[in-house]
Amino acid sequence: MADHTILANTKRQEWMGLLARVPEEVLTALWGEYEAHPTYEWLRRPEVGGVMVRGRTGGTGSPFNLGEMTVTRCSLVLEDGTVGHGYVQGRSKTKAEVAAVIDALMQTEAAEVIRARVLAPLRQQMQEAKTARAAKAAATKVEFFTMVRGEDR
Repeated sequence: MADHTILANTKRQEWMGLLARVPEEVLTALWGEYEAHPTYEWLRRPEVGGVMVRGRTGGTGSPFNLGEMTVTRCSLVLEDGTVGHGYVQGRSKTKAEVAAVIDALMQTEAAEVIRARVLAPLRQQMQEAKTARAAKAAATKVEFFTMVRGEDR
């Protein structure tokens, strides 16, 4: 596999991961502000299902089944033949559809506009939420210390 293909796949994983994790109302609000919604045909209409989530003890141990998670997926094709897929957490068919359209557009000339008007604000909001969670957790941090008593010397 060529280096540019690996780089392209990594970038696609990043935007698809972002679209999968962002709250639905945030995604649909930003998408609603984008004025050039393309026409498309369904390859697979949105459908809800479950996937098994696997984990590893310590990140490197033997894999184990952690549990199931609900996901919604769909696939579509734009008029120019570009295929987009949407895989999102939960049961939102609308969110999966928007994610698939954005995935398809990110593979066209519209990629830079989508990146600037949709993905960059999403990434910023997710980073702000992560920072806020970290600050909240830091505020509850407890520092433990040991006092040395005189008779322990």
